[in-house]
Amino acid sequence: MLEFNRHTRSGSQTARFLPDHLVIAGWAARDEAAVRHHIDELAAIGVPPPSSVPLFYRGAASLLTQAERVEFLGPDSSGEIEPVIVAMTDGLWLTIGSDHTDRKAEAQGVALSKQLCAKPVAKDLWRLDEVVARWDELQLRVYATIDGQRVLYQDGKLATLRPPSDLMPRYANGGELAVGTVMFGGTLGAIGGVRPSSRFEMELIDPVLGRSIRHAYDVVELPVVA
Repeated sequence: MLEFNRHTRSGSQTARFLPDHLVIAGWAARDEAAVRHHIDELAAIGVPPPSSVPLFYRGAASLLTQAERVEFLGPDSSGEIEPVIVAMTDGLWLTIGSDHTDRKAEAQGVALSKQLCAKPVAKDLWRLDEVVARWDELQLRVYATIDGQRVLYQDGKLATLRPPSDLMPRYANGGELAVGTVMFGGTLGAIGGVRPSSRFEMELIDPVLGRSIRHAYDVVELPVVA
């Protein structure tokens, strides 16, 4: 069960939400060159290229978490910020999440690697129809703590990613997202390359209204034993 603070023009309210389906849209950049950059970025760490773009991976809904401290097996996982669409009974909502992935397992199979890690999501939602007109101006930003240093890890506008109006019909065969669905909408290239961090601080910025959605989590590395 997830708990959200839902923000609209008319005010804010809290809501509980039980997700039924988790969908992760991969290779979702609009720019083919950007897609190729991300494919090459992951190929550098041994990840095979996708069979098609965009590609929709399914994950267990139970992977979704709002915890601020998340445990992962071994030293080879890392996060990626993504816009996240949440389909509720009264419509679609926008937040952010981290498609945290086991990079070592990713070299063997992307779908497998995504299933191995919890997917942190923020606690705040914006109604999608209230921000979709300025989708391209919304900005994603991440700071990661790597080797004890807080560095800018990802930074860019949603203009680089396919909008929900593109991704959702592709996944739903021309229809709408089913209520209870959580869809991750693609990511940006990592500044300096994909790599592990001990802390992941992500933010979605609305420059028009001067507001943001933030979520941060600490990464706890569990030992690998045989």
